This record gives sequence, C-alpha cells and structure tokens, in this order.
Amino acid sequence: MSKNPFKKVFVFLDTDKHASPFDILTLIDIFPDAQVLKYENVTVEDAEKIVYDLMFPRGPEGAKHTKIFIGGSDFKRANEILEKIKKCMFPPFELAVVVDPKGAYTTASAAVAKTLELSKKRGLGDLEGKTVAVLAGTGPVGKTAARLYAMEKANVIITSRELQRASAVATKINEELETERARGVEAETSEEIGKAIENVDIILSTGAAGTQILPLNVLREYGKNCRIVADVNAIPPLGVEGLDSKADGVEFLPNIFGIGALAIGTFKNRIEVELFRKSAEAPKGIFDYKAAYKIAKSMIKTETEWWSSTVPF
Repeated sequence: MSKNPFKKVFVFLDTDKHASPFDILTLIDIFPDAQVLKYENVTVEDAEKIVYDLMFPRGPEGAKHTKIFIGGSDFKRANEILEKIKKCMFPPFELAVVVDPKGAYTTASAAVAKTLELSKKRGLGDLEGKTVAVLAGTGPVGKTAARLYAMEKANVIITSRELQRASAVATKINEELETERARGVEAETSEEIGKAIENVDIILSTGAAGTQILPLNVLREYGKNCRIVADVNAIPPLGVEGLDSKADGVEFLPNIFGIGALAIGTFKNRIEVELFRKSAEAPKGIFDYKAAYKIAKSMIKTETEWWSSTVPF
C-alpha cells in the first residue's frame, strides 16, 4: 500500500491581532507532525482569497487533508467568515472547517452538557421543559448556550444589563428554531437578577472574566426552586459567589448543586480535542457548535445512564 503523500495542514484564520496559542497548542499536542499555518486580523474579504488558495494547489485529494480553524474574539465576523468559506467551496474542492470563536462553542457545549449530566444524575431528568436562566447571556458563550438549551426544548431566560440586547438574542433564537422558548430580561440590580432566577431549575452564569454576576445572598433568597448552578468564569471574583471553580456537582447550598468554571473548562478541552480529531478524519464538513455539543453529549452518555439508574435525588 502506498503511503499517503499529503501531510495534514491546519490553517488558522483568526479575527484578532494575534492568533490564540490555546487552540494551536491543543492541535499540536494531538497531531505533532501536522503543518500549522496562521493568519491574523482576518476579514471576510481576506478569507475568500485564502480559502481559494487552500482549495486548489493540492488537488481534490489534497483538499481532504487541508483543514481550516476559524477563531478569534469577534464572534460576528468569525461566523461571517464561515458563511463566506461555505459559499467558496464546491465539489470536489471541499475542506473540513472547525469554527470555535474564542472557545465559545466548545465552552457553551461543555456547560450545557454538564448541567444535563448533573440533572440526570440527580434524578431530575433531561432538559426538556426545564426553565434555565443564562445570566449575562448576550456574549458568545451565553448566546450559544441559550441556543443549545432551546434546542433541548428548555425554556430559556436570557439576562443582560440592557433589555434590548437580551431581547435581540432571544428573538434570533426563536426565529431560527421556530419556537417561543427564549425570552430576554433586564437584570442589572440584585433585585432584577433575583427576579430573573426566581422560578428557574438551572442557572448558568456566562459573564465576563473577573465579574461577579450572582451574589450568594441573591441566590439564597430567590433561587429556592433552583437545583443546578454553573459558572464559566474561572478568574476571581467568580461569576457565582461561593461556587468553587473546581466544583463538579457538589451541593454548595441546600439542594443546590454546583458546577465550577474549571470543571467546565476541563471538559471543554476534551471536546475541542475530539473536534480536531473528527475534522482531521473527515474529508470535508462544518464542525461548529452543533458538532461540539453532539460530541459533548456522547461523552457524558454512558456515565449519565449509569448514574441515573442508581442515584436518586
């Protein structure tokens, strides 16, 4: 059998001034022999030229071994780049494309899957019909998590300091999913945050690093119906006061179980590794938040099934 003449090449298109080393190092640890190319400050117009130059020089067979990763903190531009790339490709010149702007898709997938896992472990069942509050939910992670919860048929409350921003996110989710499961609310003061979480089953805090969103006294007073609280912020002050960043399903208030940012982050890293592996194996395809969440759910499935049959709430 002849050896495959084509080396795997991963091309990073980053919207930022400097491409994140996080994703590049993750890739290198998985595929130390792969070639890595990176482009920074990439615009939609840049992406069109770059992708055409990637598609053709190695021929149809070589295109199967050429991969693209779209990253960067500009969530909107990253997705516009993805749409441009999708329009550029055509058979037989189609590439595998991973998109995970600033880790938002893998982080959101990890957070939602971890809350699903914990809900099943505690005998609460799946996410359908649950009410979930996504605090500070207008950023990339919050938007993605809210969409995933809605896809799981949960009722989603998206909070923001600005009602218009929260409502815009909810409207877009409802339009795309043809549902009315998401709604935006203004939550800037402690009382407003309390009202937002008053009747929820699950809380996910997705605020900026180093920003406390949910004080402990507010959770105690208003979150009496809540059973699961998760936080994606690992930099003090944490998003949820009193929730240890290493917590992984621990009861940190009576009948309230917490998932900290480091537990979510560790799982996020595993999801990203698998996303890279699947894209490397596939001759073509788009590996986005849906692919990341599918991986996340597959990772928790076996353990969750075992726990749900043995551990009552």
